[in-house]
Amino acid sequence: MDRWRELELFVHIAELGSLTRAAEAAGLSTAAASRHLATLEQRLSARLVERNTRRLYLTEVGQEFYRRSKNILGEMQEAESAVNATVLNPVGDLRVTSSLSFAMRHIAPLLPEYNRRFPNVNVHVITANRYYDLIDNGIDLAVRTREYESDSNLTIRRLAETRRILAASPGYLHRHGTPRTIDELASHRLLLYTYSNRYDELRFSRANEVRVLPVKGVLEANDGQVLCTAAREGLGILVQPKYIIYDDIVAGRLVPVLDDWDLPRLTINLAYPHRQYLPAKTRTFIDFMVEHFRKMDFDRKWAN
Repeated sequence: MDRWRELELFVHIAELGSLTRAAEAAGLSTAAASRHLATLEQRLSARLVERNTRRLYLTEVGQEFYRRSKNILGEMQEAESAVNATVLNPVGDLRVTSSLSFAMRHIAPLLPEYNRRFPNVNVHVITANRYYDLIDNGIDLAVRTREYESDSNLTIRRLAETRRILAASPGYLHRHGTPRTIDELASHRLLLYTYSNRYDELRFSRANEVRVLPVKGVLEANDGQVLCTAAREGLGILVQPKYIIYDDIVAGRLVPVLDDWDLPRLTINLAYPHRQYLPAKTRTFIDFMVEHFRKMDFDRKWAN
């Protein structure tokens, strides 16, 4: 029997005034309870309980030990209750990081509903088009969009796959024409995202065919929102993940170009430090995001 169980048994003995009833409350036989009491007294080198044929009572030392044990067990129960309450009703600050584009389109619009469900969690969104070290920066959860996830120290939860596509405004295509081949694309004005892998070349694939086109942009930026705005205004053809420009395509503000070719696809992941017990605030936000992505069917919309 561990020391916590010993304390619980002793408190039962003190409060019930009976070894037999204390044994029943602890789920033990009377003989086992007697042995555990003897072990406790031997370890403490003190007599805690006196018994005669009519009753059981605490010694002076036993009374002091009971008072302290009762307080200790009470504090332990309060601590456990607090943890259980946190699991059922998460509290605290949740630090989430993602790119600015993802945060604007797929985090900020969801926060009112998340706050309604979990009003005691304060969400802090850190936008950056680079990947922070989560441990060093005290970040609970990161949204990462990349071709592959190599950090084995993180736990990864997949949200969706997204194509990267070329698109331009109807106005641009009307003025400059729509490229029908990769070779024609070389003469067009391109808007390039500088944080993508090898942004100075486009690697196209179709069936068993692969083409690599070296490119230079008329506009190069490290944020997708800059490129999207410029593309909608007709500056050129952008190269962006579909999760960023899907609404523009559906609305007709942007038109896909060379859509029969594929660029390397990206996986949108939730990444968080590996822990045996995930904090409730992190777990609820992960589940909330996964639920929303499934409901909106983004995996299908963005991968086609």
